[in-house]
Amino acid sequence: MQSKPFPVLMAEYETLIARPNEVNQHFYNGLLERYRYPVLTREHTPPFWMYDANPASNPYMMQRLGVNCAFNSGALYMDGKYYLAARVEGADRKSFFAVAESDSPTDGFRYRDYPVRLPDTCPEETNVYDMRLTRHEDGWIYGVFCSESKDAGAADLSAAVAAAGIVRTRDLQTWERLPNLVTLRSPQQRNVVLHPEFVNGQYAFYTRPMDGFIETGSGGGIGFGVCPDVTHAVIDEERLVSLRRYHTITEAKNGAGAVPIKTPKGWIHLAHGVRNTAAGLRYVLYAFATALEDPARVIAQPSGMLLGPLGHERVGDVSNVVFTNGAAVNEQGEVYLYYASSDTRLHVARTDLDRLCDYVFQTPTDPLRSVDCVAQRCELIDRNLAFLGRRG
Repeated sequence: MQSKPFPVLMAEYETLIARPNEVNQHFYNGLLERYRYPVLTREHTPPFWMYDANPASNPYMMQRLGVNCAFNSGALYMDGKYYLAARVEGADRKSFFAVAESDSPTDGFRYRDYPVRLPDTCPEETNVYDMRLTRHEDGWIYGVFCSESKDAGAADLSAAVAAAGIVRTRDLQTWERLPNLVTLRSPQQRNVVLHPEFVNGQYAFYTRPMDGFIETGSGGGIGFGVCPDVTHAVIDEERLVSLRRYHTITEAKNGAGAVPIKTPKGWIHLAHGVRNTAAGLRYVLYAFATALEDPARVIAQPSGMLLGPLGHERVGDVSNVVFTNGAAVNEQGEVYLYYASSDTRLHVARTDLDRLCDYVFQTPTDPLRSVDCVAQRCELIDRNLAFLGRRG
């Protein structure tokens, strides 16, 4: 096999970055437009992150530091640009964060020259991933992410401990590391999201109480807690917001996803739900709304999933998974939902605030039993047949 000169690798990379995206015309549900191409993949990695460009020291032009995938990304729309804080996983299995930006919400995302260099304040920390970006009313942009360390007290080599790491920035370039979030009544935390506004003068977090690194155990769903000082964030009590329920899409576990979106009707949350199947865990996205005056009180939750893996999205490093930790809303009220498929690549879907509110507040809730679900569907059929002038 003939090696490729480095300029050829760069030209191929630039061609990929310049490729326009397009709506997937084979999908329709009235709410979301999905796009044909992922917005980030491992191929979007700049070649100078992976190759030694000097042929004298790399005569075969082979990768020295490979990249496996790019997926779960925080998102932000700011000053006319779209920003993604992507989880990039190296060939060595270590994840890191990299900021990509574009003038377009659906294509053209280019990483900055360097990935994020987090301040190294946690010597026990081995891995970091899944950053949520919150533009808070205190003037800072916060990144809340999973900080993973080895469980030193366990005999199992793969046993780990998850905590919520916190950084903040003004420009997405210089990052200040704050102490990890402490939840006094939950031993582990993942999928933590910082609310974008003060709640009764305090910082508010959506949490996911867990007994272990993978299993939620006694954790009942998405939690909510407050603390007075984000620079030493300690939460005593976590109030459950969105519950896990038997034989639903949240039976095994659920977790907060994108930063809540403020609308005149309430805060809209985009979360993930997990259920067990014979083929393993299946992750889908769902939505719910909380009250403006009390963002821990659920006021609407549509039945079922908002979005699930389709086609090639079902295949990857961790198959049958979609996951979000970022959405961006622009001045026109367009909502761009960035979601990863199968822990491998990052996609985008588009909606708008009007459609999203209609979906969340007008879609019926899950009646939780098959017989009631059939009755619910038959009511819809009755109304439609009457509207169409047909007898049921």
